[in-house]
Amino acid sequence: MAAISKYFTAKNCTVAGATIVLEIVFFVVAEFTVVSNALNSEISEFPAKKERTVVDKVFFARILKIVKIMVPGVFCKESGYCLLIAAMLVARTYCDVWMIQNGTMIESAIIGRSTKDFKRLLFNFIKVMPFISLVNNFLKLGLNELKLCCRVRLTKHLYDEYLQGYTYYKIGNLDNRIGNPDQLLTQDVERFCNSVVDLYSNISKPLLDIGLYIFKLTSAIGPQGPACMIGYLVFSGLILTRLRRPIGKMTVMEQRYEGEYRFVNSRLITNSEEIAFYNGNLREKQTIHSTFQKLVDHLHNFIVFRFSTGFVDSIIAKYIATVVGYLVVSRPFLNHTHPRHLRSTHAELLEDYYQSGRMLLSMSQALGRIVLAGREMSRLSGFTARITEIMKVLKELNSGKYERTMVSQQGGRGARYRITLVPGSGEIIHKDNIIKFEHTPLATPNGDILIKDLSFEVTSGTNVLVCGPNGCGKSSLFRVLGELWPLFGGRLTKPERGKLFYVPQRPYMTLGSLRDQVIYPDTVEDQRRKGTFDKVLKEYLDNVQLGHILEREGSWDTVQDWMDVLSGGEKQRMAMARLFYHKPQFAILDECTSAVSVDVEDFIYSHCRTVGITLFTVSHRKSLWKHHEYYLHMDGRGNYEFKAITQEAIAFGS
Repeated sequence: MAAISKYFTAKNCTVAGATIVLEIVFFVVAEFTVVSNALNSEISEFPAKKERTVVDKVFFARILKIVKIMVPGVFCKESGYCLLIAAMLVARTYCDVWMIQNGTMIESAIIGRSTKDFKRLLFNFIKVMPFISLVNNFLKLGLNELKLCCRVRLTKHLYDEYLQGYTYYKIGNLDNRIGNPDQLLTQDVERFCNSVVDLYSNISKPLLDIGLYIFKLTSAIGPQGPACMIGYLVFSGLILTRLRRPIGKMTVMEQRYEGEYRFVNSRLITNSEEIAFYNGNLREKQTIHSTFQKLVDHLHNFIVFRFSTGFVDSIIAKYIATVVGYLVVSRPFLNHTHPRHLRSTHAELLEDYYQSGRMLLSMSQALGRIVLAGREMSRLSGFTARITEIMKVLKELNSGKYERTMVSQQGGRGARYRITLVPGSGEIIHKDNIIKFEHTPLATPNGDILIKDLSFEVTSGTNVLVCGPNGCGKSSLFRVLGELWPLFGGRLTKPERGKLFYVPQRPYMTLGSLRDQVIYPDTVEDQRRKGTFDKVLKEYLDNVQLGHILEREGSWDTVQDWMDVLSGGEKQRMAMARLFYHKPQFAILDECTSAVSVDVEDFIYSHCRTVGITLFTVSHRKSLWKHHEYYLHMDGRGNYEFKAITQEAIAFGS
């Protein structure tokens, strides 16, 4: 301590202070460089073609497009809240000016020992307090309601696109541009709406303050003062905008890492049983820790970057702005020949100085908020890029276009042919009671050819058994048939989507009542419209030997977590009851009776034939051959055969 005290003598104090300042500046610059290098390395991990995250004309065009969705017209609820916010901002600005003037006069009355003026001015302040409080809370009300309304509009718009047709399937299975659509549709939309509404408030209020204070100060200290402050705003804004450019990209990457972290956690919950059987907890912990560490490293870099820019922000936008304010406000008072102050008393000069100084300080703070709003705008550009990206992808998917990284597979038993394919180049014809493939290539979305030329025809009443090794293309055939995957050529004749029903090996149980499990995806209103009574639903359950579940639960309206309440076999039979309810022309049964006893399975297949449902069945059970007229065999090497099932084959299978 003695050495330090000796060092900071009057002779060395200036040098020491300058040395400390230089060390701080060098530290900030070094940290800024480190973070910039880390940012560049993070950017290189992702594909080069990404949305721009710079505040430029592209950003303003994007945000204007999104705002038109959130505020669809002049005469809407959102426009009303915008007007309310604007009115409250104007009222709040006038309240601030009144508070400055009244506060200065109260202090002048105290210094001048005028009890009468002090009481009068203080009583005026007490009278105005409720109005000021009402203005502030109306402003908060308008902002919160506008945020909620914008979120509702944008969320509904995105979900209308997301849940149109099979887009929700294609965005994760055909197109790989959006890694975590769930986060984009929930968390990112909320943050975007909050950010854009806050930006509206944070820019509107300072602009109003600046305009009003310029008017007041011009009459008090002349036009040179406000002009100097505006000039400083432009100068500092250009510098800070340049420094903040990486914030948009860092925001995009932050949301991407957050999405990956949420994905690995939800994946663990979804597959918890399988992981538990494998004792995979340590491996999953390693995966989660690795993903979380990537997020932590990025957040650390972001914190250091914001510290570095915040250091410069504070100096330029706050402290230097205050220095400029002092220089401007002092000019007319230090100039003894200024006409406004030639005949003023000391008390009048003091009151004029305090009032002008406070107004100029408030104006400089408003200028600082405008400058700092650029930082929030840079962050908003990141959210805007994310929202724009998903809007673009959803629009293209709904128009039949998708993009996917192609990964070729070469050599080995599972080798695939690769030819140039154009998604959607095939022709789909909707016609009842027939399924017909004509020279259709069976291909994956990556462009791998499973079968080069597939041709066969099935009419209603002719059941087909589909067989072959794993990976031969059975599931791919049904995805093309269900129009989940695009047709890469040829011609496909089939009924409309609603007349083709798919029953998977692991049936989906929806959230809702017992009735909802049978009639899904219909609603109760749809059931009534079809004229199907609950008594008929009970017959469907009895047909698959599930009548005891209704007796056990006591009501069709009982709500349970049916994925856990029902066993594997019960869920498969529930899916078959659902099939009987919908009565489609064709049904695809994908190993959907693997957990069902043979006698129940026989009854189900016989009942399907009775009610006129034609079946495409994927199964390895030989006992099912007797329920089918044809078999489609794929060998996994690009070959197939479509032949009738003979009595000898049935006898051999049984």
